[in-house]
Amino acid sequence: MDESKIEKHTIAVLVDNEPGVLARVIGLFSGRGYNIESLTVAEVNNADHLSRITLVTSGTRMVIEQIKAQLDRLVPIHRVHDLTDEGPSVERELALVKVAGTGEKRIEALRLADIFKATVLDATLTSFVFELTGSTAQVDDFVGLMSQLGLVEASRTGVVAMSKGPSGF
Repeated sequence: MDESKIEKHTIAVLVDNEPGVLARVIGLFSGRGYNIESLTVAEVNNADHLSRITLVTSGTRMVIEQIKAQLDRLVPIHRVHDLTDEGPSVERELALVKVAGTGEKRIEALRLADIFKATVLDATLTSFVFELTGSTAQVDDFVGLMSQLGLVEASRTGVVAMSKGPSGF
């Protein structure tokens, strides 16, 4: 195994839902020069006041192991799961994509949206807002194609993920 190879990992972290937790997690990354490629946070257990942070980062195997160990030591983190290492998982991202155009470009945008199973949320005579849910690669592909047809803007949620099978956090 090449120890210097850069790998992309999706890491899920269960934390107390309290002020400052996200800042501490981000501070861990920025203080050590690690990059966060995607970050999502939401409360997942209202009764116990727990939130789930899902982040995507890249680094060598050693860097990824350091990140997980440092996250595991932060309080109030309850659990750290490297979904990339722990077996099959499901990852999705949501994007809103605004495209402006008329004529053939408008028809092509609708055709591609249909192929990607994107939903039209708003339509005017000169623009569309599409909603697309899929893998990061699918969202990247859709945005790339729309950039050739009049992409105005795109807003993305970042990756949400969980392991497949009966076990969970």
